Amino acid sequence: MAAALLLAACGKEAAPEEAPRPVLVAHPTESDHAVAAFAGEVRAREESPLSFRVGGNLIERHVDVGDHVRRGQLLAVLDAGDLQAQARAAQAQLAAAQAELGRTRADQARLAQLAGQQLVSRSALDAANAAATAAQGQVNAARANLDVARNQAGYTQLRAPSDGVIAARNAEAGQVVGAGQAVFSLAADGVREVAFAVPEGAVAQVKPGLPMLVEVWSKPGERWPGKLREIAPAADPASRTYAARVSVEAPEGALELGQSARVYLPKNGNGTLSVPLSALQRTGGAAAVFVVDAKSATLKLQPVQVGPYGDERAPVRSGLSANDWVVTAGGHLLRAGQKVVPVDRDNRPVLTPVAADGAASAAAKR
Repeated sequence: MAAALLLAACGKEAAPEEAPRPVLVAHPTESDHAVAAFAGEVRAREESPLSFRVGGNLIERHVDVGDHVRRGQLLAVLDAGDLQAQARAAQAQLAAAQAELGRTRADQARLAQLAGQQLVSRSALDAANAAATAAQGQVNAARANLDVARNQAGYTQLRAPSDGVIAARNAEAGQVVGAGQAVFSLAADGVREVAFAVPEGAVAQVKPGLPMLVEVWSKPGERWPGKLREIAPAADPASRTYAARVSVEAPEGALELGQSARVYLPKNGNGTLSVPLSALQRTGGAAAVFVVDAKSATLKLQPVQVGPYGDERAPVRSGLSANDWVVTAGGHLLRAGQKVVPVDRDNRPVLTPVAADGAASAAAKR
């Protein structure tokens, strides 16, 4: 019986302690500017869809995407045969109206002379005057129709309204296009801007005229000042973000159309702390992060109050100090109270030997 009890007691010994899990940690970043940043794209301030004012068959296309054009340069041509025929018809109608006007004026002059000699009635002269006036109206209408027909024929040539770059081509020779249908998109020379989307949580901080910083991805670390020029009054129904544009004060040629860029909120000098978005956890509908207790090398789920999210980081308004070790990745696999080995990005332990010894002693006492 004693032997059986001894064996049972041995079977109830505690299972081996779970090995500490390595976790990637970092201190919250402190900076003198807001950490919110938004991805954007370099665009021209003036972007114009170019279209014909009349419809027809596109017979000539003289430019392609990426071509630089000058103001007044011929870009494309429609078949003008029908419109030119209409112009000739209008010209003939004008000639006929002018001939009729000449005849009525001759009748008017002859009857006026006869009326002076009391050879025709006054009513006959009034009728001649009315006929001449009507004929003059017909001439005016025919001349206006001719002007319209000539203008319509001229609209078959599409010319650049300003200097710029062809950003898009939407039609090809042989295609029938309608009036107002975009054939090209022209990015005008001049000021370059960055178009970006502002999330709902940050829209209250972003107002027209707000100074901002712009950095293109091809030139990391090089930033240019800019000002927010406009922001949409309503959110996009699909993305729930607000379209915005910032004008950039960059040297000529520094920004190319279509470049990827990042827009940063202005400096505020308040020493804001921030953590990577990957560090944030959700607990009870609130934000939290895992913080490593340096004495016990265990995890604590620390509630935090965060500000508007950026593309990569989120500002922390309360709940953390600059010396806290925050788990920056894999938080969904961890739990509060779990023993860990915190390491930095170079896989080096971050706890001091004293703290590590203290953690080992605490584990031995347990």
